[in-house]
Amino acid sequence: MTHYRLKNDPNGGGVVVDPAAKLEEELIIRPTSETIIWNTYKNWINSYRDLPILCNQWANVFRWEMRTRLFLRTAEFLWQEGHTAHATREEAEEEAVKMLNVYAEFAEKYMAVPVVKGVKSANERFAGALNTYTIEAMMQDGKALQSGTSHFLGQNFAKASMCSSSIRRTSWSMFGLLPGVFPPV
Repeated sequence: MTHYRLKNDPNGGGVVVDPAAKLEEELIIRPTSETIIWNTYKNWINSYRDLPILCNQWANVFRWEMRTRLFLRTAEFLWQEGHTAHATREEAEEEAVKMLNVYAEFAEKYMAVPVVKGVKSANERFAGALNTYTIEAMMQDGKALQSGTSHFLGQNFAKASMCSSSIRRTSWSMFGLLPGVFPPV
């Protein structure tokens, strides 16, 4: 897909490209990982015997950022994420919480960054998630930096990709912007 900032059509015709945001040079952006992963998983999963599946990936991610800040809000950054498929809700929820704890331990033990673990409200959840778990690091200015998330997605993406409706899934990621909590030298 070609990436432009979108806005509501003033004539009520849905969503249109914002002419003020048209790029001088088009960027071709891949769809979200959930779309790619679940399109693949539907070919890999034939029965509950194929579960669980746990995939980890590293990818460069591009986002539209109005104001960039070095290490915190850059247009392109390295992103680590995982995607899993499970036979039961319990297994999927357990995996989501486990990965949140892995991220918290990494931040605190290896990066010396204390974090607060929490659960996002319904308005803050990842789109399509039934639960979003988070670690937040405190910045020097007193603001919290979301540093890692883990999502219990239930059957939402599995159904959208025509995978078996009995599959429960998770996704999780730790952000390449975590070093942004460190003060500039």
